[in-house]
Amino acid sequence: MNLDVSDLIKKVELSKEVHLKLKDDKRFFDGEEEILYLEAPTLDGVVSISEDILTLNGKLSAEIELSCSRCLQKFKHHVDTEVHESFTNNPQCEDDEIMLLEDGVIYVTEVIENNIIIELPIKRLCKENCKGLCQQCGANLNFSKCKCEKDIDPRLAKLKDFFSTQ
Repeated sequence: MNLDVSDLIKKVELSKEVHLKLKDDKRFFDGEEEILYLEAPTLDGVVSISEDILTLNGKLSAEIELSCSRCLQKFKHHVDTEVHESFTNNPQCEDDEIMLLEDGVIYVTEVIENNIIIELPIKRLCKENCKGLCQQCGANLNFSKCKCEKDIDPRLAKLKDFFSTQ
C-alpha cells in the first residue's frame, strides 16, 4: 500500500490526515517466522511537512498470529503502538533515521511491518505459564503429561536407591 504525499512535497498542503487499512497483504516474514494478520492493520494519524522533512505520527493497531516459543502452538497477539517516522526526498540527507522517499510516495506496508516487528515480544509465549514440549517425546505438556521416564545421572543413581529404601 502506498501513500501519495506529492501535494505535501509541493507545499500545496502542510499536513494531511491519514486513515489507512492494509488490505493487500495477509502475511509477512519478520526474519524468524511468517506472521499472519488476523485483522487488517490500521494506521490513523497525520503526515506533516517541515522544511524538506515529512513526519508521519499516528497510531497503529493490528491483530496477528504468532507461534509460541515453548510449545509451538499458534496464538493471537494484539499490537497497539505509536508510529513516528520521518521521510525526505532529499538524497543528500545523511540521517539514518530518515527514510528516503521515491516518487513522492510513502510505502505504508513497510512502515507497518517495521513497527509491528519492533513491538514483537522477544520471547513469544502463548501464556505466561506455558509448560512447553517434552524434550524426549515431544508431547505438549500444557495438554497432557508425558509418560517418559526421567533420566537419572548414572553417577547419582546409587543415591536414588539409598533414599528410596529409607
